[in-house]
Amino acid sequence: MPAATDWAGKRVLITGATGFIGRHLVRQLRNRGSQVYAGASPGTKSRLASHSLAFDIRDPEAVKAAVEKTDPDVVFHLAAAGVTNPAIDPMLALMVNAGGVVNLLEALRGGDTERIVLVGTSHEYGAQEATEGLDPFSAYAASKAAAWAYGRTYWRAYSLPIVTVRPFQVYGPGQPQTALIPAAVSAALCGQHFPMTPGEQELDFVYVEDVVQGMTAAAEAPGIEGESLDLGTGVGRALRSVVDQIWSLTGAEGEVRAGALPYRSGGPMHLVANAERTAELIGWRATTSLEEGLCATIQGLAGEG
Repeated sequence: MPAATDWAGKRVLITGATGFIGRHLVRQLRNRGSQVYAGASPGTKSRLASHSLAFDIRDPEAVKAAVEKTDPDVVFHLAAAGVTNPAIDPMLALMVNAGGVVNLLEALRGGDTERIVLVGTSHEYGAQEATEGLDPFSAYAASKAAAWAYGRTYWRAYSLPIVTVRPFQVYGPGQPQTALIPAAVSAALCGQHFPMTPGEQELDFVYVEDVVQGMTAAAEAPGIEGESLDLGTGVGRALRSVVDQIWSLTGAEGEVRAGALPYRSGGPMHLVANAERTAELIGWRATTSLEEGLCATIQGLAGEG
């Protein structure tokens, strides 16, 4: 793969480009001079610039046509269903998240794509301390684990240059308010009370621009085909402490009502990235502190008001 400064002119296909992480990735690669093809589901409203493509990842012929049209040097696959919906229908999750990967990899077989980055999720690990390997606790996580397995299969069987990245608790400007941090920030800015679980879960919060840098680093690093990489800080933070920090930064007047909501059944109480392994393989580390990231997120939401 080229060095980080050689993205200019690269043909890059991004599926799920209108999602939270996808929009940040599109913007960064365009700023680096890439010819970005932004893929999204038909009917999705998009403010993305030229080279936008509408196709259903569940339709193998539509996916094949998109690949043939773009002839990508690099592919980032972010298209997924259920990211913000724990109650997603299991069959829909399977069709989109696992079936979509199969459709994409079939379309890329026999081509000359330099790197395919599949974007998974830390939720594939599930209760990390309870077992080795993957232990998904939701239909979404299970379908993403299946997608990872297909990626490994296509790497082994057909030598496709696949790397999987698993972002941890991503946050930042533009994130849907169904997620913890934007929901808490919105409540804080509006002076509302914020009901939540007891908040003892220790998760790895990583800023979205760091994640995008990690994804491009995974596309650049030589000799890592077949690997799976965590994208996180390597530091676990209790949810309650993160919400308390948001309250401190905003001077919020509402109450944090910890314990008002129950824990999600089967959800992990401790889930932190193996940041050292990722740094060894691709030379990437998250650099944005939690306070810096929260301030940027607060400013972004305040600007929308």
